Amino acid sequence: MAIVIGVKFRTAQKIYYFDPAGEEFAEGDGVILESQRGVEYAKAVFGNKEVDESEIVAPLKPVLRKATPKDDEQNERNLGERDRLIRDAKRKVADHGLPMKIVDAEYTFDRAKVIIYFTAESRIDFRELVRDLAGLFRNRIELRQIYERDDIKLRGALAPCGRPCCCTTFLQDYEKVSIKMAKYQGLSLNPSKISGCCGKLMCCLRYENNYYQDMYKRMPKVNSQVDTPDGRGAVAENDALRAEVKVKFLDEEGGISFKRYPLDKIRAVGKHPAHREETEESDDESDEE
Repeated sequence: MAIVIGVKFRTAQKIYYFDPAGEEFAEGDGVILESQRGVEYAKAVFGNKEVDESEIVAPLKPVLRKATPKDDEQNERNLGERDRLIRDAKRKVADHGLPMKIVDAEYTFDRAKVIIYFTAESRIDFRELVRDLAGLFRNRIELRQIYERDDIKLRGALAPCGRPCCCTTFLQDYEKVSIKMAKYQGLSLNPSKISGCCGKLMCCLRYENNYYQDMYKRMPKVNSQVDTPDGRGAVAENDALRAEVKVKFLDEEGGISFKRYPLDKIRAVGKHPAHREETEESDDESDEE
């Protein structure tokens, strides 16, 4: 077992483990530490606790110190510079005519470096831009290209459901999402209906996917023949949430009627027309970066 604290950075929801280096931390404490980007200010989301060694990515970095009131003030000053950094960076990008969009900018805690985040559809030669920005800010410059999802995570947005996007509130990692997940849930396959603010497939398609995929395997195919307590009919519709099947009947006079049955009250005619083969196929329609 190892003693760790969990911290979050301003630009991420993911929790990172650090060695408390003999200090006692509590939730909400400011923490000064060193990451790949340099010296940074972060917030503790939980204090000292034991975790299994298997949960740690070695080597575990130690914190530099607990943030003091002076450190908190320094962090607030740095955050107060963001708008100016973004505005000036956008102006320089426009001056150079580069096809890139500035998303965010920040000082590292010790102001040793300015990190500028941008999106672009292709590779950008920004060497002249970096030299220009270094002269403007009189500091080291690091340009970081990010993807559309990271853009939304940094800036924030409201999802189609009316709530803040998952990536801006609680989602720590992006997991694989595919168009088949929408198919299992009976959703419209219109990209505008199942895409998030970032233009990628909505992350929430995955949340209940295991249930829908299991029900998809068990449900009979639409238009297949099934036997019911009221006779034989054709499957008109499946309701995975209620585990019900809507069956269409034809009477002797050519009339049509419909009736719903619990899944366990119907039986497929002949070989079970399940969707198992489709769900086990390799999925080439993923929406990963």
